[in-house]
Amino acid sequence: MGSLNRGTAEQKSPAEQEAPGWRTAQRGQPTPDLSRKSGGLARYVAAAALARTADGGVVVAIVLMVTTSGAPGWLAGVLGACITAPHLLGPLVARSLDSCRDGRVLIAWACVLHGATLAAAVLLYPVIWPAVTGVLLVTSGLVGPLLTGGISSRLPAIAGPDQVSQRRAQGWDVATYGIGGTIGPSVVAAVSAWAGPTAAALILAAATFVAAAVVRLLPYAPPAARAADVPKPAEILRLMAVTGRLRRMLYLTVTVAFSVAALPIAAVASTAMFQVQPAASGVLTAAYGLGGLAGSAGVMCRPLRGDADRLVTRLAGLVAAALAVAAQSASFAPAVAAYGVAGVMNSYFFAATLAARSEFAPPQVRAQVFVWVGALKIAAGSAGTAAAGVVITGVPQLPLFLAAALILTVAGTSALDRRSASRLGPGG
Repeated sequence: MGSLNRGTAEQKSPAEQEAPGWRTAQRGQPTPDLSRKSGGLARYVAAAALARTADGGVVVAIVLMVTTSGAPGWLAGVLGACITAPHLLGPLVARSLDSCRDGRVLIAWACVLHGATLAAAVLLYPVIWPAVTGVLLVTSGLVGPLLTGGISSRLPAIAGPDQVSQRRAQGWDVATYGIGGTIGPSVVAAVSAWAGPTAAALILAAATFVAAAVVRLLPYAPPAARAADVPKPAEILRLMAVTGRLRRMLYLTVTVAFSVAALPIAAVASTAMFQVQPAASGVLTAAYGLGGLAGSAGVMCRPLRGDADRLVTRLAGLVAAALAVAAQSASFAPAVAAYGVAGVMNSYFFAATLAARSEFAPPQVRAQVFVWVGALKIAAGSAGTAAAGVVITGVPQLPLFLAAALILTVAGTSALDRRSASRLGPGG
């Protein structure tokens, strides 16, 4: 299969300029204008919100289920990790998304498998060995990346061909992540108080079944390449390492995810300094979450403009500035405002990284790029939470100062990286 004849370098897409030699879609393959299919974006938002609400609340449901049964805390932690740790293996699953005949079918089956294994795990937990529950949760977690980055990889074909439509749709995508991270745990907390955590987990499982049905209603997008032409996961990492704009997006995404994970830890530790009740830490984290939703709404109303590579660097710097302001807040009210601003800036940054993945990844590996970045982002967030817990002793705001300094350092490195690579021509 030969690559498409797209003319000169000036006529090629950024992804093609950055990754010469990577094959694109088959010659003569139909490329329908999916943006004209009525309701495609609305169905996408519904499917993504349902799937990510389930993904966002599942750990809380598992931990509550185990702890309320009288089991030790370490078991709750282990079973919770059973459903989150397998996200790191997501890139091994994502390769099929770039090559399968209909990605909607694969994602829909992933939703069904996620919901079925989750339901089986919580129903069998009281009557079977915890190890069996753990195996079921691992199975559920293995397909989790297809509910997050996998669904996001369908968006470029749905949103429309122009940049404004793409970036407005990315604002909606950011909002679904915010909804999932906010609504999921809230649903679990409310249902657990009313009917128990098992019922809450079953509701999340049911949400994935509904998501599967909605995914099947998304507009069809043909595969970008034959299965034999889709690179393996290790090759995708190499591609991101040698492609300047993808490389900068990746290490800035990991750095910001690592850094903002310090916010909940700092919120809990700083309540004594602010002379408020420990429960007030929830107000700080809620402000961050609401700020994130406000930021996604801002991207929808006024899509990001300009080069995504530069936007990622600049917005990372603004996230760092917001963290620094939060670290310097001497009283509770300014801290709440700073946490909210940090949420806004992180949403804008997230939207910029989505734009970079969509615009700079070659079409035939785009799904793997989305899932790789998502998997590394989750790992970085977990590491950032652990690191913040280690350094927080004595000085509650220290993790935020260190996080801001880390982001600024890496953002500066990104700017130097871009300047150095620009001498090498397009794709640097």
